Amino acid sequence: MSRSSSSGRTPFLTLYATFVYAFLYFPIVVLVIYSLNGSGVGGFPPTGWTLDWYRQLFQDGSLWDSVLNSVVVAVIAVGISLALGLPAALALDRAQFPGKALFRRMVLLPLILPGIITGLSLLMLFVAIGMKLSLVTITLGHGTALISVATTEIFAGLEKLDRAQEEASLDLGANHWRTFWRITLPNLRVSLIAAALLIFTLSLDEIAVSFFLIGRDNTLPLEIWARLRRGITPEINSISTLIFVLSVILILIWYRVRTRSIGKEVHKLLAGP
Repeated sequence: MSRSSSSGRTPFLTLYATFVYAFLYFPIVVLVIYSLNGSGVGGFPPTGWTLDWYRQLFQDGSLWDSVLNSVVVAVIAVGISLALGLPAALALDRAQFPGKALFRRMVLLPLILPGIITGLSLLMLFVAIGMKLSLVTITLGHGTALISVATTEIFAGLEKLDRAQEEASLDLGANHWRTFWRITLPNLRVSLIAAALLIFTLSLDEIAVSFFLIGRDNTLPLEIWARLRRGITPEINSISTLIFVLSVILILIWYRVRTRSIGKEVHKLLAGP
């Protein structure tokens, strides 16, 4: 009976899953189609296929300046978040100190708070210390807001880490610092790469914090938002398509690294001691 009822639910669940995926990804498909539509942003179905919008995109200097700004901010934000998130994750996993439970909740707080609260708080801080708004303030804001992402990802990796190698290193005479560099950090490679890719993607997409901390130089989301106030243009569809392709590439890189790491772990288990 359970087998028949399960098979009876399967078509409904398949249809439901198809609807959910279509709802999520059909707008992206439409975006890609319009970036190649010969009639621009209007008219459906497309009247012809063209790469003219991409040619115009590569000639748009101000838009590519904002892309460069976003990439620079994202790369530095990755460094800041990982540099501060790694010690925080190690403290949560390895240390015992008063207020540890509160510290864990405070680390997760930026993930819960709306971006407008984080951006406004950072703006008030920078104004109070007399710091001029620029790409530097945006970089510091992104790095600060995304520390919680780095901490969460690295902490999850530390919980899965086998301590036997670290204990063996210490038993053989290595100090804690050398054990960290030779054993702990290499074993956290997958978690660090996953955190870096996630932080990079979130920084490229961040608009709430950037809106409050922007100076004269725009990041890509703010540049697109400013142009959308004057109407949708084919160049926006084109740059959005390129961002989508970049995101897919980053996901594939993470998946490749993850599967290789799992394959090595399975090989070690099968090989035995």
